[in-house]
Amino acid sequence: MARTARARTAGTSGPATWRNWAGNVSATPTRVVAPRTVGELQEVVRRAASDGLRVKAVGTGHSFTAAAATDGVLVRPQALAGILSLDRAAGTVTVAAGTVLKDLNQALAREGLSLANMGDIMEQTVSGATSTGTHGTGRDSASISAQLRALELVTADGTLTACSEKEDPELFAAARLGIGALGIVTSLTFAVEPLFFLTAREEPMGFDRVLDEFDAHVVENEHFEFYWFPHTGNCNTKRNNRSQGPAAPTGPVSGWIEDELLSNGLFQVVNSVGRAVPATIPSIARVASRALSARTYTDIPYKVFTSPRRVRFVEMEYALPRERVVEALRELKAMVDRSSLRISFPVEVRTAPADDITLSTASGRETAYIAVHMYKGTPYQSYFTAAERIFTALGGRPHWGKVHTRDAEYLAEVYPRFGEFTALRDRLDPDRVFGNDYLRRVLGS
Repeated sequence: MARTARARTAGTSGPATWRNWAGNVSATPTRVVAPRTVGELQEVVRRAASDGLRVKAVGTGHSFTAAAATDGVLVRPQALAGILSLDRAAGTVTVAAGTVLKDLNQALAREGLSLANMGDIMEQTVSGATSTGTHGTGRDSASISAQLRALELVTADGTLTACSEKEDPELFAAARLGIGALGIVTSLTFAVEPLFFLTAREEPMGFDRVLDEFDAHVVENEHFEFYWFPHTGNCNTKRNNRSQGPAAPTGPVSGWIEDELLSNGLFQVVNSVGRAVPATIPSIARVASRALSARTYTDIPYKVFTSPRRVRFVEMEYALPRERVVEALRELKAMVDRSSLRISFPVEVRTAPADDITLSTASGRETAYIAVHMYKGTPYQSYFTAAERIFTALGGRPHWGKVHTRDAEYLAEVYPRFGEFTALRDRLDPDRVFGNDYLRRVLGS
């Protein structure tokens, strides 16, 4: 199968405020451009450089940092979308950068194919998800970026450059997770495999038991994650493993109750109440966490990995050496218990194997992730600051697309290949056509 990426009407507009999904980042670019072709995008970059403007591409805005913010030219790549080619023999699919993960997953399923792993939402563009290091959880299968086999990007002089493990491997190692610093990605080639089934087992479990058995759960399951409810000793665990099938999805009624009513509708109400009356949060958390029940279901991968996330929040996530995560979680719980903080969102814990991507949060080491969240509009700085202090003391690496306060000096210490990336950036974009304040902070001048 091969088809041309769908084209939409190109457009250029003047100053207008852009905001991310969470509403914690905004920017007012000089102009917004929606190129219909790669050639138009190349011209956009050349013109921006000529005009002395910085240029950034923005997907669906699901990052919590200002990685895509610009006061120059904001590129919307959504017109560059769709599957460009499918190679069943090689086990790869090439897609245009503006393709939304949901559309890709559904298209692959129709062809009897699947990605090996996913994050927990699929609303992002493929380029946005890979550029910031979106990941799920997995014993053996890593982030979405780690599933890339090749990509193309427009560099600062307007050149379209291709890279893979064989063609410019240095660029490929960095550009798979480039934070928008090396160029604007135009297409990505993913590894795919025949569609398979996953059986998910969701089960409430006590905090101490989960931590005591954490290593065993990770080793025994292909995909293990859990959520801890602050102000309680309660968790909800999820284990996903490959299955022969057949499909046995959640029933329409029970699925709606769990995924829409409880996880979105009622959760929205609970967080709104908690924001208005913070003193109610611990009691609500205890009741809500005890209301969880075990369930098992089987379905194709993206329907198991992902779920709707309609309640808006702000998030910070750190990647820790896997052997330090239990220690970090015990410290986090102790900090919350002795503080006056009131936290209505659960803490999420996932894992990833080591990979070879230059600035991947799992680069060179077995990794566990701890993500902390606060409801949109709720002050989060005190909680995040206290959590970040714990994570950084244990050598944590912040997720590139989520709130953090680290700078280039710190990041150079926790990423052994940090200098490789910055040297490559100096060569490809010496004038910082793709720069912004966030990149200046995390990568240096």
